[in-house]
Amino acid sequence: MSPRGGPNPPGEPSLRPGDRRILEQYLSHLRIERGLAANTLAAYRRDLERYLRHLACEDVDPAAVEPERLTAWLQALRTGADGGTVLSAASAARSLAAVRGLHAFLDDERVSSTGDPSRAVPTPSLPGRLPHPLALDQVEALLEAAGRPGTGRDAAERALRDRALLEILYGLGARISEATGLDLDDVDRDQRSAILRGKGDKQRVVPVGRYALEALDAYVTRGRPVLARHGTGTPAVFLGSRGTRLTRQAAWQVVQRAAEEADLADLPEPISPHTLRHSYATHLLHGGADVRSVQELLGHASVTTTQLYTQVTVDSLRETHAGAHPRARRGA
Repeated sequence: MSPRGGPNPPGEPSLRPGDRRILEQYLSHLRIERGLAANTLAAYRRDLERYLRHLACEDVDPAAVEPERLTAWLQALRTGADGGTVLSAASAARSLAAVRGLHAFLDDERVSSTGDPSRAVPTPSLPGRLPHPLALDQVEALLEAAGRPGTGRDAAERALRDRALLEILYGLGARISEATGLDLDDVDRDQRSAILRGKGDKQRVVPVGRYALEALDAYVTRGRPVLARHGTGTPAVFLGSRGTRLTRQAAWQVVQRAAEEADLADLPEPISPHTLRHSYATHLLHGGADVRSVQELLGHASVTTTQLYTQVTVDSLRETHAGAHPRARRGA
């Protein structure tokens, strides 16, 4: 069957009944428990149907997949060996994220006989370049979309969480692991600062702006207590639907859902949590911050890494100059 329930395209095998049942159960979980948007669910369906068809052709049960099988499937995505469209590294990484969610679900439901095989499969390497930063109005649209309640249990409380999460990612330039690793005691409201734990467990203290602090206060006061009822107690700031610390994958899905809701999902480069970190750094440099200060705020060990962002600002200035100066225009 196609995603809309019609017949499959010519030459495309149907899903096995058992695989179809697993897929619908997982998508139902994402819709009800996670409150994902319809467009996001449709993208997950497309990626997972391709994956499950590949397993069917190999006569492999989704509940008994080994890491080696997943690695072979990723290679098939990159070459089209499974009969589908050849995917870029970024698109293959997106598909892997969907498959990781499915296997984590099967593992949580104690359906899988091999645990979660996706944990042993690395994400495809992406080109060594910085994503294009978002414009300020795009950031604001993304933040606003994150704060709009979806559907399902605790929708309003999750919306407060999602807005606060994105405010932290953009307002502090935090990595996704730093945001999900944030504990309640790490935030000092009086000093308007927070402790972030970066790579190698290195800590740094960063300022927390007014908007991020207000969003965080709204979530901690009105949203987090409701989500915490579903768990057994954790110091984590950001909680999932079960009251436990929000996972990196779930946080990534929050950003993806917000991008869908803000009509930003069709940009040349998909929006990820790191997009907000890149936008944070670029906007600081555009605003006149010096490279050394941005290096400290980002937690970069070397200023060389931070200087990559200066190239982004130089490219932006070059485009502005080329379009505005009479002797820089083509043909002048």
